[in-house]
Amino acid sequence: MTKAAVLGSGSWGTAFAKVLAEAGTDVTMWARRAEVADAIANTHENPFYLPGTQLPDSLAATSDHVAALDGADIVVLAVPSQSLRANLEGWSDSIGKNATLLSLAKGIESGSLLRMSQVITQVTGADPSRIAVLSGPNLAREIAARQPAATVIACSDSARAIDVQKSCATGYFRPYTNSDVIGCEIGGACKNVIALACGMASGIGLGENTIASIITRGLAEMIRLGVALGAKPATLAGLAGVGDLVATCSSPLSRNRSFGHVLGEGGSMERAQEAAHGQVAEGVKSCTSVRSLADSYDVEMPLTDSVHRVCHEGMSVQEAVGKLLGRQTKPE
Repeated sequence: MTKAAVLGSGSWGTAFAKVLAEAGTDVTMWARRAEVADAIANTHENPFYLPGTQLPDSLAATSDHVAALDGADIVVLAVPSQSLRANLEGWSDSIGKNATLLSLAKGIESGSLLRMSQVITQVTGADPSRIAVLSGPNLAREIAARQPAATVIACSDSARAIDVQKSCATGYFRPYTNSDVIGCEIGGACKNVIALACGMASGIGLGENTIASIITRGLAEMIRLGVALGAKPATLAGLAGVGDLVATCSSPLSRNRSFGHVLGEGGSMERAQEAAHGQVAEGVKSCTSVRSLADSYDVEMPLTDSVHRVCHEGMSVQEAVGKLLGRQTKPE
């Protein structure tokens, strides 16, 4: 039986651990806080990040990363993108030399402007062929409720991608494989930023035409950046691009959209964070690193720039909308 360690006990880490267990994989979760691990192990629920969801009896949990990683064939990295490096530095020595490292984190690292797979390689020394990423329209609460969803597992080693695929395939969760790691990571990072923009628009009372326009122009930004980095346009037209983008931009379950909505209503960054119930809206930090990455490749991303200005430079949402609408018209 395949053994997986899920490092991180937020809503998506918990939901994905549930998927793995229900697919027949032997799963141990690691939680930073002992009380979270104890709740999962003893009550089969994560009341802190996924309350009300019954977890499989077979799902183990611990706050000891060495115990969680012992014998793991698949190591699932389910912590926020900006804390991945620091966590990995503590875990690296306990990861098996041939384990597949599967990243659920979606973002571009601040400062280094590295994608998550690049951070993993840099910290662990793992060959890139051992690193896989998972991306798609995967809202944690819906998947935890066994609502049908699909995802993409990207890895340059097709055999590893298939192994991960088998470990998480269930009647409600359908994983596809892909070799385009860059495309999946760029899609995952950019969609959070665009979801913030959609939330801001809804917060100031704009309607579906506006949201559809933001999603579509956000996709254009995503494809421009992805292609500049070596991604395949087809990847960004699929589940890891359009699929993830639509779900994250449209659903009130999306932390990034909800965060942006509070800002659009005139709320502060602090109020928006409170509305996220302590969970991370990745796009808030990623908008800055995505913008910097785009600048380094001379890629124009006006939506991303506007989100950054609202979140970090004090620009109002109304001013950002006016700035975008005032841009010079041009062919699509």
